[in-house]
Amino acid sequence: MNFPYSKKKWMSISLAALLTTALGAGTLTASANTGSDQAKAPTTVQASTDKVAAETAKDNTTTPDTAAADELTLDKAIEQALKTNVTLQNARLDAKNADISNSMTYRSTAQITADMLESLSDAQGKYVSSATSEMTRKLNALAVKSTEGKIKMGAQDVYYKLIFAQDDVNLKKQSLARAEAQLKVAKAAFGVGTNAKTDVLEAEMGVAGAKADLTNAENSLEIAMMNLNDFLGVDLQKEWKIVSANKKMAPISITLKDAEKEALSKRLEITKEEEELKLAELNVKLITEYTAASTLAGQKARNNVEKSKLAIEEAKRTVSKDITQAYLNLNTAREAIDFQKAAKDSAAESYRLKNLRYENGLATTLEVIQSEEALSTRENAYQKAVLSYNLAVVNFENALGN
Repeated sequence: MNFPYSKKKWMSISLAALLTTALGAGTLTASANTGSDQAKAPTTVQASTDKVAAETAKDNTTTPDTAAADELTLDKAIEQALKTNVTLQNARLDAKNADISNSMTYRSTAQITADMLESLSDAQGKYVSSATSEMTRKLNALAVKSTEGKIKMGAQDVYYKLIFAQDDVNLKKQSLARAEAQLKVAKAAFGVGTNAKTDVLEAEMGVAGAKADLTNAENSLEIAMMNLNDFLGVDLQKEWKIVSANKKMAPISITLKDAEKEALSKRLEITKEEEELKLAELNVKLITEYTAASTLAGQKARNNVEKSKLAIEEAKRTVSKDITQAYLNLNTAREAIDFQKAAKDSAAESYRLKNLRYENGLATTLEVIQSEEALSTRENAYQKAVLSYNLAVVNFENALGN
């Protein structure tokens, strides 16, 4: 197509077209360039107030039709999950039932006095059963605590995914607004004879694609809301007025060595194996007292002690591997935020310059549309990078045993 480059000829384009271009390319592009990353400091992970809200629409913190809906903050989501999550409720009931069974076992063994013990079997029936009962009680309590920790992490996971689903909808709305602004410019230019019909068709294609992307994003938001309600254990159709929490953006403040030390002291897997070792050592002690350690039963019991020690070391290696992997993934996710932000800023500037070239007859409608699509892609990539980091923080806290 012979594209007009004469400035005099472009002076004939209507004032409305120029104003539309200025609004579409200037105001909307400027909104894609704003934002700042400010940091706050918690215990193990520093959090920063993410100013991405400045890049999105003002309704970023609410979902549609939630004027009368209950407010939901991150803390409230965690509190609600601890009350009504089905998995946690089942874990608590299982622990109570196990404690009842252990109490029945303890009462029966408590009636057996030392002078009634005539054999190894009798001693094991009293002391090993009693020790097993106590170990089970302790592990049940730890298991419930561990489940509570996982529920807290899960609540953060579904909450953050909902927050970012809202952000994605707002980004798609921005993209649609830019596409519609470009369509107005193309129609105005076509109306005065400075653009071809193909420019209008290309702009219409961009609007249609932006509308499709917005529809998909809105559908994903509905699914994210349903997933949140499902995890919290409330009505699947319940509506919330989501109050966006500060998104974690700052690097972690704990070293890998300290993180590993903390995980080794907290993880349930290690505690379980240590309790199993105590039982194995008790069995060796009883065999020594009531028979002889040199017997086949004694040798087998000592082998079980060694197996328990190996199991502890294996559990420690597994925990060390988990925390190291979570730590490395966390750092990688944090670096990705900086890279994606730089790419997003470059795409926004490219889109701005492309619009300026278009206004001066140096770029086509298709080139502007392609530049807008590139900006939209980078905006989405940045949001996903922030989401990935927040989820990596959740996984890291879980690996710590919190």
